[in-house]
Parts: sequence; structure tokens; C-alpha cells
Amino acid sequence: MTLSPLPFLPGLALALGLAAGAARAEEIFVTNERDNSVSVIDTATFEVVRTFPVGRRPRGIVFSRDGRQLFVCASDSDAVQVIDPETGRLLHNLPSGEDPEQFALAPDNRTLFIANEENATTTVVDAETRKVLAQIDVGIEPEGMAVSPDGRIAVTTSETTNMVHWIDVPSLKAVDATPVGQRPRHAEFTRDGTKLWVSSEIGGTVAVIDVATRKVAETIGFEIKGIAGDRIQPVGITLTRDGRFAFVALGPSDRVAVIDARTYKVLNYILVGRRVWHLAFTSDESRLLTTNGVSGDVTVIDVAAAKALKSIKVGRFPWGAAVRPSAAHRSAGAEP
Repeated sequence: MTLSPLPFLPGLALALGLAAGAARAEEIFVTNERDNSVSVIDTATFEVVRTFPVGRRPRGIVFSRDGRQLFVCASDSDAVQVIDPETGRLLHNLPSGEDPEQFALAPDNRTLFIANEENATTTVVDAETRKVLAQIDVGIEPEGMAVSPDGRIAVTTSETTNMVHWIDVPSLKAVDATPVGQRPRHAEFTRDGTKLWVSSEIGGTVAVIDVATRKVAETIGFEIKGIAGDRIQPVGITLTRDGRFAFVALGPSDRVAVIDARTYKVLNYILVGRRVWHLAFTSDESRLLTTNGVSGDVTVIDVAAAKALKSIKVGRFPWGAAVRPSAAHRSAGAEP
């Protein structure tokens, strides 16, 4: 496919200090929901180098800060699995509550906040002691989960209640709720912790919430020529480290929206595979990978050119993605 490059994105590349050939070899891990497996993609070649089995209907996926442990939400196994990413070997299961969908690892690198879709709770687990610290009542069908950069606030999005639920981390109590559009699926804090981006799948919008007031400050809508509005269903969100740009997966529209995160204007749409769910940057943010459920593949996007470069076949219904930096990058103390 041919896509027009965005005039602003070469500037983004310069701002991130990207240079030709500077990309660092690392791996992207992708959960395959229907195959009960994880595919591993080498970013030097953008090929699948191995696949290993996990629990039933894997969805959420995240690395420990040092990249030495992989956490996977095995939703239909009612477990969060802790895996050695070198071998794919299951180390142990963590208690997760019923039907874990997504989770977030707190900055302390040990506290997991887990959204339990079936029983309307957020389960909090200490990953070191493997003990449940709390189960917090939230709205119906929670899915999205995020923890603020300072570790003091956690949020859960409830799909049926159409709310963002605010949890005070020191007390592990729900303290507030913010109404958003229909079926909120994903939440993402900005790096400075002042804003929270929340996608509403059926509402077709993204809400930008002021964290200090817990009020919606901006609502972003989407229009794609030739695509019916009900096919534009925002799900995954990722933001560049400098806070200048946001990328939003738009579900069955098969597009990723590029947004100026300062003006909240949609700058472009990038065509990817069918039914795009989630996104993950490589560590240098030169490439963005999308999981495309229906087409069973991962699209590699050149961020500076705003262009899809390649499609990588993985397992059936890929859903989540997480980057594991190279060993050299991990030894330098970088976070995944």
C-alpha cells in the first residue's frame, strides 16, 4: 500500500533522535487469543522467531521493568501467568480474580492492578509474594487498566457502566468515577501524569481527562472517508515519550489514527490489517507495531514516514503486544 508521508513526522524523528540504522535489535511479544500462544517477533528482521503456549484466551501482556519476567492475562484460565521470556517456560501463576482482561504494573515493579471483566472488580496482587492485596468493586465489565507514573493513582474502565473508576493506591480504595463514551476499552496516562486518555469503542471517541479535576477536558472524534461511523471503534492507545503525538487503534475500520496530542487534532489515518486492537512502539519509537485480530497478523509502521512497511503473520486473533528491549538495552537500565 502507498501512504502519503506526514510533513510533521520527520520532525518527530529528529525530536526522538532517530537515525538510519540506529534501531536496536529487540523483541516484540504478541498474545494470540484463539491459539492460546505468544508469538515473538525479532525487530532486526521483523520475522516471528518463536511461539510458545500459554493459558486460555491470552489478552493483556506486560514486562517487568527489567524485562526479565513476562506477565500474561490468561483470561479463560482465570490467571495471570509469569513466564521466562528467554525460554517461554511458565514460572508460576498469580491469583488474578475471575476473567482477567488487562492489567497494569505499578512503578514499584511488583504491584499488579488487574481488571476482572466477569465480576466487576479490580484485583490487586503483589507479584513478589503472590498474594492478593485487595479486590476493589468497580463498574460492570471492567477492562482498561492504568497506573499513574507516580504510582499514586490507578484507573479501571468499565465497559457497561461507561465509567473511569479512580483508585487511590496508598489506601487501595475507589475514590471517584468519571463518565465517558460508550464501552471504554483502554486507558493511558501521559508521561507527566497530568492527562489520562481513554478510548470508547462504541462511542467512537477518545476522552482526554484532566487528572487533577478528573473531568473530561477534550473529546476526540474520528471521520474516515468511505468508512461507516459504526466501524470506527477506538481501542488501543499509545503516546510518544515526548507527549507530542498519540496513536489510536480504530478497530474494524482497519486504521490507526495519528493525533497531535497538544491540539487534539487528527493528523492522519494509517491503513493496517483487519480489526486492529493494540499497538506497541519499539524502544526508539521508530517503528509502531499493531495487532490485527481478524487478519491474524501484525503491521509494522514506519513512524517518521507514517507508512505501513510490512505485515507479519502470527497466530489466530492477535490481541496484545509488548516490547522486550535487547540485553544491552536492559543492562543499561532502560525500561521496556
